[in-house]
Amino acid sequence: MRAEAMRPAADEERWILKLYTAGQTPKSLKAYENLKRICEEHLPGRYQIEVIDLVKNPRLAKEDQIVAIPTLVRKLPDPLRKVIGDLSDTDRTLVGLQLRSAAGGRQS
Repeated sequence: MRAEAMRPAADEERWILKLYTAGQTPKSLKAYENLKRICEEHLPGRYQIEVIDLVKNPRLAKEDQIVAIPTLVRKLPDPLRKVIGDLSDTDRTLVGLQLRSAAGGRQS
């Protein structure tokens, strides 16, 4: 897993996402695959993913108050949002990131 960077169009909002994982576990890999797919479908060219492996850097969990893994943290746009799990429930992930309202309408 690695950081993915895409250049946003000048008039579009840039999304900075941090995915906290615990090594290369199946759940962590699945979370990354699901996040990448969601970003390509809903934020093409407007996102950056940073994968943070807490096995290698456990002290980084404190920065974003990570208590479960995998956890996705939306740093930008504000406000900060967190989604816990492997992100396989696309609708729940979209609502958690505020890409879709709980009623199902697309927001971004």
